[in-house]
Amino acid sequence: MSTQAETSCPAIKSVHAMTTGYVEQHKEHRVGTSKPLMWWVLTSASWVKAPITAYAIEHRDGLVLFDTGIDPALVSDPNYISSPVGRFLLKMIFRFHVVPQDSLDKQLEAIDLAPADVSKVVISHLHFDHIGGIAHVPHAELLVSPDEWKRLQAPHPERDWFLREHIELPGAKWRPVEFKPTSDPLLAPFGACHDCMGDGSMMLLPTPGHTPGSISMLARSDGMPPVLFVGDLTYDVELLSKGQVPGIGDAEQLRASFAKVQNLKKALPDLIVLPSHDPLASKAL
Repeated sequence: MSTQAETSCPAIKSVHAMTTGYVEQHKEHRVGTSKPLMWWVLTSASWVKAPITAYAIEHRDGLVLFDTGIDPALVSDPNYISSPVGRFLLKMIFRFHVVPQDSLDKQLEAIDLAPADVSKVVISHLHFDHIGGIAHVPHAELLVSPDEWKRLQAPHPERDWFLREHIELPGAKWRPVEFKPTSDPLLAPFGACHDCMGDGSMMLLPTPGHTPGSISMLARSDGMPPVLFVGDLTYDVELLSKGQVPGIGDAEQLRASFAKVQNLKKALPDLIVLPSHDPLASKAL
């Protein structure tokens, strides 16, 4: 799927959604619940299937990705998660449907893009289903929020599903971004932002809640509606519009980030909001 800009030299040429496999989540995980987390993880029999989506943005200065999806080795390699406890809990929380053809390099090639052309990757957060393709773009700059990177360096990040052995790859070009205050009235409510390409077309915004360092990205260019990539802030655009937070994350932070996105949507009525696990999101492109 793509959104084509119509001017002769727009900042952004197109936006593509790439499905790097599918995951089944418990309904409580996706839509929220008042039940204790471990109760529904261990007892829920309600599952919802959703895509694992990464996005490719063709910018005039280079190809940029928002997340890299999941590594098919998570399914094929029984020791991909080194912790036995982690492997047990993973099976209780998720059911994955991922095949080798779902890998990031294959998905890029399917839309006539080359991994070698990727210049930057914006990582919404460091969970394994968002960083699984970074090995396919070893030359690219990997942008992450400083709060997210700080959590990775703390003791036992794997308890938050930050798998250091799959993040801190040899030669990986990780760069925690610097968020700065902005005078842009659209972005000021987010507290700070980072200009990804230096031209205002792709702005990174703090949207904590799913993880403390989760970020979103607002893409704006002539000839296309504005697009907000939100990672796992929500799993469903409709739930975000209703203010209904997921069952995972910090509920207070999620509600605060929801409010900022809802206000941005009011200011930009044609804004397309793209979560990473919403089956209907990419159809809006």
